[in-house]
Amino acid sequence: MLKIQDLNAGYGAVQILWDVSLKVKQGEIVTVVGPNGAGKSTLLKAILGLTNRIKRKGETGGAVFLEGKDISPLPPEEMVKHGITLVPEGSRVFPEMSVLDNLLMGSYIAQARPKRQENLEAVFALFPHLKRRISQKAKTMSGGERQAVAIGRALMSNPKLLLMDEPSLGLHPLLVSQTFEAIKEINRQGTTILLVEQNVFSSLEISHRAYVLENGHVVMEGKGRDLLKEEYIKKAYLAM
Repeated sequence: MLKIQDLNAGYGAVQILWDVSLKVKQGEIVTVVGPNGAGKSTLLKAILGLTNRIKRKGETGGAVFLEGKDISPLPPEEMVKHGITLVPEGSRVFPEMSVLDNLLMGSYIAQARPKRQENLEAVFALFPHLKRRISQKAKTMSGGERQAVAIGRALMSNPKLLLMDEPSLGLHPLLVSQTFEAIKEINRQGTTILLVEQNVFSSLEISHRAYVLENGHVVMEGKGRDLLKEEYIKKAYLAM
């Protein structure tokens, strides 16, 4: 579904990603793990065109393919129309808007509107507590509740591919577990997921495949649970 080829990206003249290549097959959960500052969030932004792809002499800056089509030239707003949606880091919602209005904002693109009610019910089935709080302002909710709103809002666009940036960041351990269960359920229902996470154990455990990103380079890849058995992963990320 998604293929990243030799991606070089960063902010201004500062390069963060160096020749990054990866792929996500339809129906997979693929996770990118790595330390702070490795370039994980930059990778998601580069896919969407939210950072500049750095072109070194004689190079293109890399390419992003969705279902075999090069979507690299598209602006970020077009990516949603092609079926890619981002759940941003930090439970980012519209604070002054109600839960319902936050969710409805996710269905603003034309192709999502006919399925608005169907998708809304699917979100409430995934996060039942949101249905009881549809009129509550998002700013009055806990971090875990806002994260549920952010995920639900992304699902309202009816995405083919869901990009998730640190969905467990800052959450209570119980809510972390619930969040990963929700990610598995979203995948079971047919949505392909590219997940960026610092929670190495939980994310690799639910992933079909994974990549390790360090200092802007992919240094390791494999099946999620296989990587959990690697001595390097145990020592560097699991303190084992």
